[in-house]
Amino acid sequence: MAVAAGVAVALLAGTAGTPAGATGTSEGPGTARERAPGTTAPDSPAEAAGARLAADRAERAGIDWGPCDPATRLPEPVECGTVTVPVDYADPSGDSLDLHLSRVTASGPAKERRGALLYNPGGPGGNGMSFPLFPLRLAAPVWRDLNTAYDMVGWAPRGVGPSAPVSCTDPELFGRGPGVVPRPPSEEFKREMDRRAAEYAAGCPANRGEWAGAHTTPNNARDLYVLRAALGRERLDYLGVSYGTYIGSVYATLFPEAVGRMVLDSVVDPDPVTIWYDSNLLQSLAFESRWSDWKEWVARHHDVHGLGETARDVQRAFEALLDAVDAEPLEGVVGSKEVHEAYLSVAYADAAWPGAAAALAAFAAGDPEPVLRASRPGTDPAGMVRRENSNAVYTTVECSDAPWPRSWERWDADHSMMARQAPFETWENAWLNLPCRHWTGPQNRPVDVQAGPGALPPILLVQADRDAATPARGASEVARRLPGSVLVAEEGAGNHGVTGGNACVDALIRAYLLDGSVPAGDTVCAGRAEPEPLRPVAGEPEPVGADGPEPGPEPRSPGFGPTPVAGPAALLAEGLPGVLGNGTGAPGFVPLLR
Repeated sequence: MAVAAGVAVALLAGTAGTPAGATGTSEGPGTARERAPGTTAPDSPAEAAGARLAADRAERAGIDWGPCDPATRLPEPVECGTVTVPVDYADPSGDSLDLHLSRVTASGPAKERRGALLYNPGGPGGNGMSFPLFPLRLAAPVWRDLNTAYDMVGWAPRGVGPSAPVSCTDPELFGRGPGVVPRPPSEEFKREMDRRAAEYAAGCPANRGEWAGAHTTPNNARDLYVLRAALGRERLDYLGVSYGTYIGSVYATLFPEAVGRMVLDSVVDPDPVTIWYDSNLLQSLAFESRWSDWKEWVARHHDVHGLGETARDVQRAFEALLDAVDAEPLEGVVGSKEVHEAYLSVAYADAAWPGAAAALAAFAAGDPEPVLRASRPGTDPAGMVRRENSNAVYTTVECSDAPWPRSWERWDADHSMMARQAPFETWENAWLNLPCRHWTGPQNRPVDVQAGPGALPPILLVQADRDAATPARGASEVARRLPGSVLVAEEGAGNHGVTGGNACVDALIRAYLLDGSVPAGDTVCAGRAEPEPLRPVAGEPEPVGADGPEPGPEPRSPGFGPTPVAGPAALLAEGLPGVLGNGTGAPGFVPLLR
Protein backbone atom coordinates (compact mmCIF):
# COMPACT_ATOMS: atom_id res chain seq x y z
CA MET A 1 0.00 0.00 0.00
CA ALA A 2 3.02 2.26 0.32
CA VAL A 3 3.16 2.79 -3.45
CA ALA A 4 0.59 5.56 -3.22
CA ALA A 5 0.28 6.36 0.44
CA GLY A 6 0.02 10.06 -0.32
CA VAL A 7 -3.04 9.47 -2.46
CA ALA A 8 -4.62 7.37 0.28
CA VAL A 9 -4.09 10.09 2.86
CA ALA A 10 -5.51 12.73 0.54
CA LEU A 11 -8.56 10.66 -0.24
CA LEU A 12 -9.33 10.09 3.41
CA ALA A 13 -8.51 13.58 4.59
CA GLY A 14 -11.54 15.16 6.13
CA THR A 15 -13.37 11.83 6.53
CA ALA A 16 -11.40 10.14 9.27
CA GLY A 17 -12.69 12.59 11.83
CA THR A 18 -16.28 12.46 10.65
CA PRO A 19 -18.49 10.38 12.92
CA ALA A 20 -20.37 7.60 11.15
CA GLY A 21 -23.69 9.03 10.08
CA ALA A 22 -22.63 12.68 10.22
CA THR A 23 -23.75 14.80 7.30
CA GLY A 24 -21.15 16.45 5.12
CA THR A 25 -21.97 19.27 2.77
CA SER A 26 -18.74 19.75 0.85
CA GLU A 27 -18.65 18.67 -2.80
CA GLY A 28 -14.94 18.51 -3.47
CA PRO A 29 -12.62 15.51 -3.38
CA GLY A 30 -11.15 14.44 -0.07
CA THR A 31 -13.85 16.12 1.98
CA ALA A 32 -16.46 14.80 4.37
CA ARG A 33 -18.70 12.25 2.73
CA GLU A 34 -22.05 13.54 1.52
CA ARG A 35 -24.94 11.69 3.09
CA ALA A 36 -27.89 10.60 1.01
CA PRO A 37 -31.45 11.31 2.09
CA GLY A 38 -32.93 8.61 4.26
CA THR A 39 -29.72 7.48 5.97
CA THR A 40 -30.67 5.18 8.84
CA ALA A 41 -29.03 3.65 11.89
CA PRO A 42 -27.62 0.12 11.34
CA ASP A 43 -29.42 -1.52 14.28
CA SER A 44 -32.48 -0.55 16.25
CA PRO A 45 -34.17 -2.06 19.32
CA ALA A 46 -37.01 -3.20 17.08
CA GLU A 47 -34.62 -5.01 14.73
CA ALA A 48 -32.77 -6.61 17.64
CA ALA A 49 -36.05 -7.84 19.10
CA GLY A 50 -37.18 -9.02 15.66
CA ALA A 51 -34.01 -11.07 15.23
CA ARG A 52 -34.56 -12.77 18.59
CA LEU A 53 -38.18 -13.52 17.72
CA ALA A 54 -37.24 -14.91 14.30
CA ALA A 55 -34.52 -17.05 15.88
CA ASP A 56 -36.97 -18.47 18.42
CA ARG A 57 -39.36 -19.38 15.62
CA ALA A 58 -36.59 -20.96 13.56
CA GLU A 59 -35.32 -22.99 16.51
CA ARG A 60 -38.79 -24.46 17.04
CA ALA A 61 -39.31 -25.15 13.34
CA GLY A 62 -35.88 -26.60 12.62
CA ILE A 63 -34.95 -27.52 9.04
CA ASP A 64 -36.63 -30.19 6.96
CA TRP A 65 -33.62 -31.57 5.09
CA GLY A 66 -34.18 -33.50 1.87
CA PRO A 67 -32.91 -33.99 -1.70
CA CYS A 68 -31.76 -30.84 -3.44
CA ASP A 69 -33.67 -29.33 -6.34
CA PRO A 70 -32.07 -30.45 -9.64
CA ALA A 71 -31.55 -26.79 -10.52
CA THR A 72 -28.88 -26.57 -7.80
CA ARG A 73 -26.85 -29.35 -9.44
CA LEU A 74 -25.95 -30.58 -5.98
CA PRO A 75 -25.70 -34.38 -5.98
CA GLU A 76 -26.22 -36.81 -3.13
CA PRO A 77 -25.16 -37.03 -0.35
CA VAL A 78 -25.75 -33.25 -0.22
CA GLU A 79 -29.11 -32.31 1.32
CA CYS A 80 -31.03 -29.06 1.05
CA GLY A 81 -33.58 -27.17 3.13
CA THR A 82 -35.01 -23.72 3.81
CA VAL A 83 -35.34 -21.34 6.75
CA THR A 84 -37.90 -18.54 6.81
CA VAL A 85 -36.69 -15.08 7.86
CA PRO A 86 -38.37 -11.66 7.98
CA VAL A 87 -37.82 -9.30 5.09
CA ASP A 88 -37.71 -6.48 7.67
CA TYR A 89 -36.51 -7.44 11.15
CA ALA A 90 -38.26 -4.41 12.60
CA ASP A 91 -41.50 -6.02 11.41
CA PRO A 92 -40.93 -9.74 12.04
CA SER A 93 -44.59 -10.60 11.47
CA GLY A 94 -44.66 -8.90 8.07
CA ASP A 95 -43.34 -10.17 4.74
CA SER A 96 -40.93 -13.10 4.86
CA LEU A 97 -38.57 -14.94 2.52
CA ASP A 98 -37.02 -18.39 2.46
CA LEU A 99 -33.25 -18.77 2.68
CA HIS A 100 -31.96 -21.89 0.94
CA LEU A 101 -29.32 -24.04 2.65
CA SER A 102 -27.29 -27.12 1.79
CA ARG A 103 -25.32 -29.55 3.93
CA VAL A 104 -23.27 -32.70 4.04
CA THR A 105 -23.33 -34.31 7.47
CA ALA A 106 -20.21 -34.97 9.54
CA SER A 107 -18.38 -38.14 8.61
CA GLY A 108 -16.73 -38.88 11.97
CA PRO A 109 -17.94 -40.74 15.07
CA ALA A 110 -20.86 -39.19 16.94
CA LYS A 111 -18.70 -38.35 19.96
CA GLU A 112 -16.42 -36.18 17.76
CA ARG A 113 -19.14 -34.20 16.04
CA ARG A 114 -19.55 -30.48 16.76
CA GLY A 115 -22.67 -29.64 14.76
CA ALA A 116 -22.76 -27.17 11.86
CA LEU A 117 -19.98 -25.09 10.33
CA LEU A 118 -21.59 -22.34 8.23
CA TYR A 119 -19.76 -20.81 5.30
CA ASN A 120 -20.02 -17.67 3.17
CA PRO A 121 -17.74 -17.30 0.13
CA GLY A 122 -17.88 -13.53 -0.31
CA GLY A 123 -19.66 -11.04 -2.47
CA PRO A 124 -21.94 -9.36 -1.81
CA GLY A 125 -23.71 -11.71 -4.18
CA GLY A 126 -21.76 -14.92 -3.62
CA ASN A 127 -23.70 -18.17 -3.27
CA GLY A 128 -22.37 -20.69 -0.73
CA MET A 129 -24.67 -23.58 -1.57
CA SER A 130 -21.82 -25.76 -2.84
CA PHE A 131 -19.80 -25.64 0.38
CA PRO A 132 -20.81 -29.26 1.17
CA LEU A 133 -18.89 -30.33 -1.95
CA PHE A 134 -15.57 -29.05 -0.59
CA PRO A 135 -14.69 -32.25 1.29
CA LEU A 136 -16.03 -34.37 -1.57
CA ARG A 137 -14.29 -32.75 -4.54
CA LEU A 138 -11.40 -30.55 -3.48
CA ALA A 139 -7.89 -31.88 -2.99
CA ALA A 140 -6.86 -29.98 0.15
CA PRO A 141 -7.19 -32.36 3.13
CA VAL A 142 -8.31 -29.61 5.50
CA TRP A 143 -11.87 -29.83 4.15
CA ARG A 144 -12.16 -33.57 4.79
CA ASP A 145 -10.62 -33.13 8.24
CA LEU A 146 -13.20 -30.48 9.15
CA ASN A 147 -16.00 -32.63 7.80
CA THR A 148 -15.17 -35.39 10.28
CA ALA A 149 -16.47 -33.12 13.05
CA TYR A 150 -18.77 -30.66 11.27
CA ASP A 151 -21.83 -30.72 9.12
CA MET A 152 -20.63 -28.50 6.26
CA VAL A 153 -23.48 -26.02 5.72
CA GLY A 154 -23.70 -23.42 2.98
CA TRP A 155 -26.47 -20.98 2.16
CA ALA A 156 -27.64 -18.59 -0.49
CA PRO A 157 -27.98 -15.20 1.22
CA ARG A 158 -31.11 -13.11 0.75
CA GLY A 159 -31.48 -12.04 -2.85
CA VAL A 160 -28.99 -14.62 -4.14
CA GLY A 161 -29.87 -17.59 -6.34
CA PRO A 162 -32.91 -19.41 -5.00
CA SER A 163 -33.29 -17.13 -1.94
CA ALA A 164 -35.79 -14.61 -3.35
CA PRO A 165 -33.43 -13.50 -6.15
CA VAL A 166 -33.16 -9.87 -7.21
CA SER A 167 -32.38 -8.49 -10.67
CA CYS A 168 -31.64 -4.99 -11.93
CA THR A 169 -31.54 -5.47 -15.70
CA ASP A 170 -32.05 -7.94 -18.51
CA PRO A 171 -29.38 -10.66 -18.02
CA GLU A 172 -28.76 -10.89 -21.77
CA LEU A 173 -28.01 -7.17 -21.97
CA PHE A 174 -25.84 -7.36 -18.86
CA GLY A 175 -23.49 -9.90 -20.42
CA ARG A 176 -23.18 -8.49 -23.91
CA GLY A 177 -19.77 -7.66 -25.42
CA PRO A 178 -17.60 -6.23 -26.77
CA GLY A 179 -16.82 -3.54 -24.24
CA VAL A 180 -13.95 -1.07 -24.12
CA VAL A 181 -11.51 0.14 -21.47
CA PRO A 182 -10.36 3.61 -22.56
CA ARG A 183 -6.93 4.59 -21.25
CA PRO A 184 -7.78 7.13 -19.91
CA PRO A 185 -11.55 7.56 -20.29
CA SER A 186 -12.69 10.66 -22.12
CA GLU A 187 -15.23 13.07 -20.67
CA GLU A 188 -17.77 11.75 -23.17
CA PHE A 189 -17.13 8.16 -22.08
CA LYS A 190 -17.48 9.13 -18.42
CA ARG A 191 -20.84 10.77 -19.10
CA GLU A 192 -22.04 7.66 -20.90
CA MET A 193 -20.99 5.40 -18.04
CA ASP A 194 -22.72 7.67 -15.54
CA ARG A 195 -25.88 7.47 -17.66
CA ARG A 196 -25.66 3.67 -17.68
CA ALA A 197 -25.11 3.65 -13.93
CA ALA A 198 -28.24 5.73 -13.36
CA GLU A 199 -30.23 3.41 -15.62
CA TYR A 200 -28.95 0.32 -13.85
CA ALA A 201 -29.69 1.73 -10.38
CA ALA A 202 -33.21 2.65 -11.46
CA GLY A 203 -33.80 -0.96 -12.45
CA CYS A 204 -32.99 -2.36 -9.00
CA PRO A 205 -36.07 -3.40 -6.98
CA ALA A 206 -34.88 -1.61 -3.83
CA ASN A 207 -34.84 1.67 -5.76
CA ARG A 208 -38.41 1.00 -6.86
CA GLY A 209 -39.64 0.59 -3.29
CA GLU A 210 -39.78 -3.22 -3.36
CA TRP A 211 -38.35 -4.49 -0.07
CA ALA A 212 -36.34 -1.26 0.14
CA GLY A 213 -33.58 -1.54 2.70
CA ALA A 214 -33.94 -5.32 3.01
CA HIS A 215 -30.63 -6.31 1.42
CA THR A 216 -27.90 -5.11 3.77
CA THR A 217 -24.96 -6.56 5.66
CA PRO A 218 -26.71 -6.16 9.05
CA ASN A 219 -29.64 -8.17 7.69
CA ASN A 220 -27.24 -10.83 6.39
CA ALA A 221 -25.80 -11.01 9.91
CA ARG A 222 -29.29 -11.27 11.42
CA ASP A 223 -30.10 -14.03 8.94
CA LEU A 224 -26.98 -15.86 10.11
CA TYR A 225 -28.20 -15.55 13.70
CA VAL A 226 -31.52 -17.13 12.68
CA LEU A 227 -29.82 -19.91 10.69
CA ARG A 228 -27.71 -20.75 13.75
CA ALA A 229 -30.90 -21.18 15.77
CA ALA A 230 -32.58 -23.27 13.08
CA LEU A 231 -29.56 -25.58 13.14
CA GLY A 232 -29.98 -26.03 16.89
CA ARG A 233 -26.76 -24.26 17.85
CA GLU A 234 -26.39 -21.91 20.80
CA ARG A 235 -23.24 -20.42 19.28
CA LEU A 236 -22.24 -19.99 15.65
CA ASP A 237 -19.22 -21.81 14.20
CA TYR A 238 -18.42 -19.98 10.98
CA LEU A 239 -15.95 -19.64 8.11
CA GLY A 240 -16.31 -16.42 6.13
CA VAL A 241 -14.15 -15.46 3.17
CA SER A 242 -13.79 -11.98 1.72
CA TYR A 243 -17.14 -10.15 2.10
CA GLY A 244 -18.12 -13.10 4.29
CA THR A 245 -15.64 -11.71 6.84
CA TYR A 246 -17.60 -8.47 6.99
CA ILE A 247 -20.79 -10.41 7.67
CA GLY A 248 -18.86 -12.21 10.42
CA SER A 249 -17.48 -9.08 12.07
CA VAL A 250 -20.91 -7.41 11.99
CA TYR A 251 -22.45 -10.58 13.46
CA ALA A 252 -19.87 -10.56 16.27
CA THR A 253 -20.81 -6.95 17.04
CA LEU A 254 -24.57 -7.52 17.04
CA PHE A 255 -24.58 -10.99 18.66
CA PRO A 256 -21.41 -11.41 20.74
CA GLU A 257 -23.09 -13.93 23.05
CA ALA A 258 -23.74 -16.24 20.07
CA VAL A 259 -20.19 -16.43 18.67
CA GLY A 260 -18.48 -19.81 18.75
CA ARG A 261 -15.41 -20.61 16.63
CA MET A 262 -15.09 -18.09 13.83
CA VAL A 263 -12.50 -17.95 11.03
CA LEU A 264 -12.38 -14.79 8.91
CA ASP A 265 -10.25 -15.33 5.79
CA SER A 266 -9.17 -12.37 3.59
CA VAL A 267 -10.58 -9.70 5.82
CA VAL A 268 -12.66 -6.69 4.78
CA ASP A 269 -11.75 -3.48 6.61
CA PRO A 270 -14.90 -2.69 8.64
CA ASP A 271 -13.99 0.92 9.45
CA PRO A 272 -17.37 2.68 9.01
CA VAL A 273 -15.62 5.71 7.53
CA THR A 274 -14.31 3.67 4.58
CA ILE A 275 -17.37 1.44 3.90
CA TRP A 276 -17.79 1.32 0.90
CA TYR A 277 -16.72 4.31 -1.22
CA ASP A 278 -13.25 4.88 0.22
CA SER A 279 -12.52 1.17 0.57
CA ASN A 280 -13.10 0.66 -3.15
CA LEU A 281 -10.76 3.52 -3.97
CA LEU A 282 -8.06 2.12 -1.69
CA GLN A 283 -8.60 -1.35 -3.15
CA SER A 284 -7.48 0.00 -6.52
CA LEU A 285 -4.07 0.79 -5.02
CA ALA A 286 -3.66 -2.81 -3.96
CA PHE A 287 -4.73 -4.08 -7.37
CA GLU A 288 -2.02 -1.95 -8.93
CA SER A 289 0.60 -3.59 -6.69
CA ARG A 290 -0.58 -7.09 -7.55
CA TRP A 291 -0.70 -6.25 -11.26
CA SER A 292 2.92 -5.15 -10.94
CA ASP A 293 3.77 -8.40 -9.15
CA TRP A 294 2.50 -10.37 -12.13
CA LYS A 295 4.28 -8.22 -14.72
CA GLU A 296 7.56 -8.54 -12.85
CA TRP A 297 7.13 -12.32 -12.68
CA VAL A 298 6.47 -12.45 -16.43
CA ALA A 299 9.58 -10.37 -17.08
CA ARG A 300 11.69 -12.70 -14.92
CA HIS A 301 10.63 -15.49 -17.27
CA HIS A 302 11.39 -13.67 -20.49
CA ASP A 303 13.20 -16.79 -21.69
CA VAL A 304 9.83 -18.58 -21.75
CA HIS A 305 7.39 -15.83 -22.75
CA GLY A 306 9.51 -13.53 -24.86
CA LEU A 307 7.53 -10.50 -23.68
CA GLY A 308 10.44 -8.44 -22.45
CA GLU A 309 12.78 -8.29 -19.49
CA THR A 310 11.02 -5.48 -17.60
CA ALA A 311 7.54 -4.90 -16.23
CA ARG A 312 7.23 -1.96 -18.60
CA ASP A 313 7.85 -4.28 -21.55
CA VAL A 314 5.07 -6.58 -20.35
CA GLN A 315 2.71 -3.62 -19.90
CA ARG A 316 3.39 -2.55 -23.50
CA ALA A 317 2.56 -6.05 -24.72
CA PHE A 318 -0.68 -6.00 -22.73
CA GLU A 319 -1.67 -2.59 -24.07
CA ALA A 320 -0.96 -3.79 -27.59
CA LEU A 321 -3.40 -6.64 -26.94
CA LEU A 322 -6.07 -4.22 -25.71
CA ASP A 323 -5.59 -1.97 -28.73
CA ALA A 324 -5.80 -4.92 -31.12
CA VAL A 325 -9.06 -6.33 -29.74
CA ASP A 326 -10.66 -2.88 -29.73
CA ALA A 327 -9.68 -2.41 -33.37
CA GLU A 328 -11.01 -5.89 -34.24
CA PRO A 329 -12.95 -7.61 -31.41
CA LEU A 330 -12.35 -11.35 -31.20
CA GLU A 331 -15.36 -13.18 -32.65
CA GLY A 332 -17.11 -9.81 -32.51
CA VAL A 333 -17.66 -10.09 -28.74
CA VAL A 334 -14.27 -9.75 -27.00
CA GLY A 335 -12.92 -6.24 -26.67
CA SER A 336 -10.56 -4.62 -24.19
CA LYS A 337 -13.25 -4.75 -21.49
CA GLU A 338 -13.52 -8.52 -21.65
CA VAL A 339 -9.74 -8.97 -21.84
CA HIS A 340 -9.22 -6.69 -18.85
CA GLU A 341 -11.74 -8.71 -16.85
CA ALA A 342 -9.89 -11.91 -17.72
CA TYR A 343 -6.53 -10.47 -16.70
CA LEU A 344 -7.91 -9.20 -13.41
CA SER A 345 -7.70 -12.84 -12.30
CA VAL A 346 -3.92 -12.50 -11.89
CA ALA A 347 -4.54 -10.09 -9.00
CA TYR A 348 -6.56 -12.71 -7.14
CA ALA A 349 -4.57 -15.92 -7.52
CA ASP A 350 -0.96 -16.73 -8.37
CA ALA A 351 -2.23 -19.88 -10.05
CA ALA A 352 -3.64 -17.66 -12.82
CA TRP A 353 -0.23 -16.21 -13.65
CA PRO A 354 1.16 -18.91 -15.98
CA GLY A 355 -1.95 -19.15 -18.15
CA ALA A 356 -2.28 -15.38 -18.42
CA ALA A 357 1.35 -15.00 -19.48
CA ALA A 358 1.13 -17.87 -21.96
CA ALA A 359 -2.00 -16.36 -23.53
CA LEU A 360 -0.37 -12.94 -23.89
CA ALA A 361 2.71 -14.53 -25.46
CA ALA A 362 0.54 -16.55 -27.83
CA PHE A 363 -1.35 -13.42 -28.91
CA ALA A 364 1.91 -11.58 -29.52
CA ALA A 365 2.97 -14.52 -31.70
CA GLY A 366 -0.24 -14.39 -33.73
CA ASP A 367 -2.45 -16.90 -31.89
CA PRO A 368 -5.50 -15.23 -30.26
CA GLU A 369 -7.20 -18.48 -29.20
CA PRO A 370 -6.00 -18.63 -25.56
CA VAL A 371 -7.06 -15.02 -24.95
CA LEU A 372 -10.39 -15.69 -26.63
CA ARG A 373 -11.05 -18.80 -24.52
CA ALA A 374 -10.37 -16.90 -21.31
CA SER A 375 -12.27 -13.74 -22.24
CA ARG A 376 -15.30 -14.86 -24.25
CA PRO A 377 -18.58 -13.75 -22.63
CA GLY A 378 -20.84 -16.59 -21.58
CA THR A 379 -23.99 -17.30 -23.55
CA ASP A 380 -25.62 -19.94 -21.36
CA PRO A 381 -28.97 -18.39 -20.31
CA ALA A 382 -28.88 -19.83 -16.79
CA GLY A 383 -25.32 -18.60 -16.33
CA MET A 384 -26.31 -15.12 -17.52
CA VAL A 385 -29.11 -15.03 -14.95
CA ARG A 386 -26.75 -16.11 -12.16
CA ARG A 387 -24.14 -13.52 -13.03
CA GLU A 388 -26.63 -10.66 -13.34
CA ASN A 389 -28.23 -11.74 -10.07
CA SER A 390 -24.85 -11.72 -8.34
CA ASN A 391 -24.14 -8.22 -9.61
CA ALA A 392 -27.62 -7.00 -8.63
CA VAL A 393 -27.08 -8.21 -5.06
CA TYR A 394 -23.62 -6.63 -4.98
CA THR A 395 -25.03 -3.29 -6.06
CA THR A 396 -28.06 -3.43 -3.78
CA VAL A 397 -26.09 -4.37 -0.64
CA GLU A 398 -23.20 -1.95 -1.12
CA CYS A 399 -25.46 0.94 -2.10
CA SER A 400 -27.77 0.24 0.87
CA ASP A 401 -25.05 -0.41 3.44
CA ALA A 402 -23.66 3.10 3.57
CA PRO A 403 -23.99 6.63 2.22
CA TRP A 404 -22.20 7.38 -1.07
CA PRO A 405 -21.13 10.71 -2.58
CA ARG A 406 -23.86 12.19 -4.75
CA SER A 407 -21.85 14.63 -6.83
CA TRP A 408 -20.18 13.53 -10.06
CA GLU A 409 -17.47 16.13 -9.48
CA ARG A 410 -16.43 14.27 -6.32
CA TRP A 411 -16.32 10.89 -8.08
CA ASP A 412 -14.43 12.28 -11.05
CA ALA A 413 -11.83 14.11 -8.96
CA ASP A 414 -11.17 11.21 -6.59
CA HIS A 415 -10.90 8.58 -9.30
CA SER A 416 -8.84 10.80 -11.61
CA MET A 417 -6.37 11.36 -8.79
CA MET A 418 -6.25 7.67 -7.91
CA ALA A 419 -5.88 6.60 -11.54
CA ARG A 420 -2.70 8.60 -11.90
CA GLN A 421 -0.95 6.12 -9.58
CA ALA A 422 -3.23 3.09 -9.94
CA PRO A 423 -4.47 3.04 -13.55
CA PHE A 424 -5.08 -0.71 -13.91
CA GLU A 425 -8.38 -1.03 -12.01
CA THR A 426 -9.40 2.41 -10.71
CA TRP A 427 -11.89 3.36 -13.41
CA GLU A 428 -13.26 -0.17 -13.77
CA ASN A 429 -13.95 -0.12 -10.02
CA ALA A 430 -15.60 3.26 -10.46
CA TRP A 431 -18.01 2.00 -13.14
CA LEU A 432 -18.87 -1.01 -10.99
CA ASN A 433 -19.88 1.15 -8.03
CA LEU A 434 -21.24 4.21 -9.84
CA PRO A 435 -24.89 3.08 -9.54
CA CYS A 436 -24.58 3.99 -5.85
CA ARG A 437 -24.28 7.67 -6.81
CA HIS A 438 -27.82 7.40 -8.13
CA TRP A 439 -29.24 5.28 -5.32
CA THR A 440 -32.58 6.57 -4.05
CA GLY A 441 -33.39 3.68 -1.71
CA PRO A 442 -32.65 3.77 2.03
CA GLN A 443 -29.01 3.83 3.08
CA ASN A 444 -27.62 2.74 6.44
CA ARG A 445 -24.89 4.09 8.58
CA PRO A 446 -22.32 1.25 8.61
CA VAL A 447 -22.17 -0.82 11.78
CA ASP A 448 -19.37 0.32 14.07
CA VAL A 449 -17.73 -3.09 14.47
CA GLN A 450 -16.43 -3.46 18.01
CA ALA A 451 -16.51 -5.54 21.17
CA GLY A 452 -15.34 -5.02 24.72
CA PRO A 453 -12.39 -6.95 26.16
CA GLY A 454 -13.46 -10.50 26.98
CA ALA A 455 -16.83 -10.15 25.25
CA LEU A 456 -15.90 -12.59 22.48
CA PRO A 457 -14.06 -15.89 22.28
CA PRO A 458 -10.87 -15.70 20.19
CA ILE A 459 -11.54 -15.18 16.48
CA LEU A 460 -8.99 -16.45 13.95
CA LEU A 461 -8.11 -13.96 11.21
CA VAL A 462 -6.36 -15.26 8.08
CA GLN A 463 -4.75 -12.87 5.63
CA ALA A 464 -2.27 -12.86 2.74
CA ASP A 465 -0.17 -9.74 3.17
CA ARG A 466 -0.35 -8.73 -0.52
CA ASP A 467 -4.03 -9.53 -1.07
CA ALA A 468 -5.50 -6.94 -3.43
CA ALA A 469 -9.24 -7.50 -3.09
CA THR A 470 -9.10 -7.22 0.72
CA PRO A 471 -5.86 -5.43 1.61
CA ALA A 472 -4.05 -6.49 4.79
CA ARG A 473 -5.11 -3.33 6.60
CA GLY A 474 -8.53 -4.95 7.04
CA ALA A 475 -7.25 -7.79 9.22
CA SER A 476 -5.34 -5.36 11.43
CA GLU A 477 -8.44 -3.21 11.83
CA VAL A 478 -10.64 -6.17 12.81
CA ALA A 479 -7.99 -7.34 15.29
CA ARG A 480 -8.07 -3.88 16.87
CA ARG A 481 -11.86 -3.70 17.00
CA LEU A 482 -12.49 -7.27 18.20
CA PRO A 483 -10.06 -7.80 21.11
CA GLY A 484 -8.73 -11.32 21.51
CA SER A 485 -8.60 -11.97 17.78
CA VAL A 486 -5.45 -13.71 16.53
CA LEU A 487 -3.96 -13.07 13.10
CA VAL A 488 -2.42 -15.74 10.86
CA ALA A 489 -0.58 -14.00 8.02
CA GLU A 490 0.57 -15.61 4.78
CA GLU A 491 3.79 -13.71 4.21
CA GLY A 492 4.80 -12.44 0.80
CA ALA A 493 1.63 -13.78 -0.81
CA GLY A 494 -1.34 -12.20 -2.53
CA ASN A 495 -3.83 -15.02 -2.93
CA HIS A 496 -7.37 -13.97 -2.11
CA GLY A 497 -8.80 -16.74 0.04
CA VAL A 498 -6.03 -18.59 1.86
CA THR A 499 -7.81 -21.58 3.43
CA GLY A 500 -7.21 -24.82 1.55
CA GLY A 501 -3.99 -23.74 -0.13
CA ASN A 502 -1.24 -23.27 2.48
CA ALA A 503 -0.33 -26.24 4.69
CA CYS A 504 0.88 -24.06 7.57
CA VAL A 505 -2.29 -21.96 7.57
CA ASP A 506 -4.50 -25.02 7.16
CA ALA A 507 -2.93 -26.71 10.17
CA LEU A 508 -3.72 -23.70 12.37
CA ILE A 509 -7.29 -23.50 11.08
CA ARG A 510 -7.77 -27.23 11.63
CA ALA A 511 -6.50 -27.05 15.22
CA TYR A 512 -8.67 -24.03 15.98
CA LEU A 513 -11.92 -25.36 14.52
CA LEU A 514 -11.52 -28.97 15.67
CA ASP A 515 -9.81 -28.57 19.04
CA GLY A 516 -10.30 -24.93 19.97
CA SER A 517 -6.50 -24.44 19.94
CA VAL A 518 -5.61 -20.79 19.46
CA PRO A 519 -2.11 -19.65 18.47
CA ALA A 520 -0.31 -17.98 21.38
CA GLY A 521 -0.09 -14.79 19.35
CA ASP A 522 -0.13 -13.48 15.82
CA THR A 523 1.55 -16.03 13.56
CA VAL A 524 3.32 -15.83 10.21
CA CYS A 525 3.24 -18.64 7.66
CA ALA A 526 5.55 -18.58 4.67
CA GLY A 527 3.78 -17.91 1.41
CA ARG A 528 3.43 -20.52 -1.27
CA ALA A 529 6.16 -20.75 -3.88
CA GLU A 530 5.74 -18.73 -7.04
CA PRO A 531 4.22 -20.70 -9.91
CA GLU A 532 6.38 -22.02 -12.70
CA PRO A 533 5.72 -20.69 -16.21
CA LEU A 534 3.97 -22.85 -18.78
CA ARG A 535 6.54 -24.06 -21.26
CA PRO A 536 4.96 -24.67 -24.67
CA VAL A 537 5.23 -28.14 -26.16
CA ALA A 538 5.90 -28.09 -29.86
CA GLY A 539 2.84 -29.00 -31.90
CA GLU A 540 0.40 -28.90 -28.97
CA PRO A 541 -1.94 -26.04 -27.97
CA GLU A 542 -1.03 -24.35 -24.71
CA PRO A 543 -3.62 -24.83 -21.93
CA VAL A 544 -5.16 -21.68 -20.49
CA GLY A 545 -5.11 -22.70 -16.84
CA ALA A 546 -2.20 -24.12 -14.90
CA ASP A 547 -4.33 -26.47 -12.86
CA GLY A 548 -7.10 -27.50 -15.24
CA PRO A 549 -10.81 -27.00 -14.67
CA GLU A 550 -10.92 -26.99 -10.88
CA PRO A 551 -14.41 -26.28 -9.57
CA GLY A 552 -14.90 -22.72 -8.43
CA PRO A 553 -17.53 -20.04 -7.86
CA GLU A 554 -19.31 -17.95 -10.45
CA PRO A 555 -16.54 -15.58 -11.55
CA ARG A 556 -16.60 -11.83 -11.67
CA SER A 557 -14.79 -12.39 -14.90
CA PRO A 558 -13.39 -15.14 -17.01
CA GLY A 559 -9.73 -15.72 -16.50
CA PHE A 560 -6.80 -18.04 -16.29
CA GLY A 561 -6.75 -20.96 -13.88
CA PRO A 562 -8.75 -21.04 -10.61
CA THR A 563 -11.62 -18.61 -10.41
CA PRO A 564 -10.68 -15.42 -8.54
CA VAL A 565 -13.30 -15.03 -5.88
CA ALA A 566 -12.62 -16.90 -2.67
CA GLY A 567 -9.31 -18.54 -3.40
CA PRO A 568 -8.48 -21.86 -5.05
CA ALA A 569 -10.70 -23.82 -2.67
CA ALA A 570 -13.90 -21.89 -3.35
CA LEU A 571 -16.66 -23.78 -5.07
CA LEU A 572 -20.25 -22.79 -5.66
CA ALA A 573 -23.15 -24.58 -7.28
CA GLU A 574 -23.09 -22.31 -10.29
CA GLY A 575 -19.39 -22.97 -10.78
CA LEU A 576 -19.44 -26.73 -11.15
CA PRO A 577 -17.29 -28.26 -13.91
CA GLY A 578 -18.51 -27.45 -17.37
CA VAL A 579 -19.53 -23.84 -16.80
CA LEU A 580 -16.27 -22.21 -15.76
CA GLY A 581 -14.68 -19.74 -18.13
CA ASN A 582 -17.94 -18.04 -19.02
CA GLY A 583 -17.51 -14.42 -18.06
CA THR A 584 -19.95 -11.58 -18.20
CA GLY A 585 -18.30 -9.07 -20.49
CA ALA A 586 -20.74 -6.55 -19.06
CA PRO A 587 -19.71 -2.95 -19.80
CA GLY A 588 -19.02 -1.47 -16.41
CA PHE A 589 -21.26 -3.34 -14.01
CA VAL A 590 -19.50 -6.59 -13.22
CA PRO A 591 -19.43 -7.68 -9.57
CA LEU A 592 -16.15 -7.70 -7.66
CA LEU A 593 -16.77 -10.52 -5.23
CA ARG A 594 -14.82 -9.89 -2.02
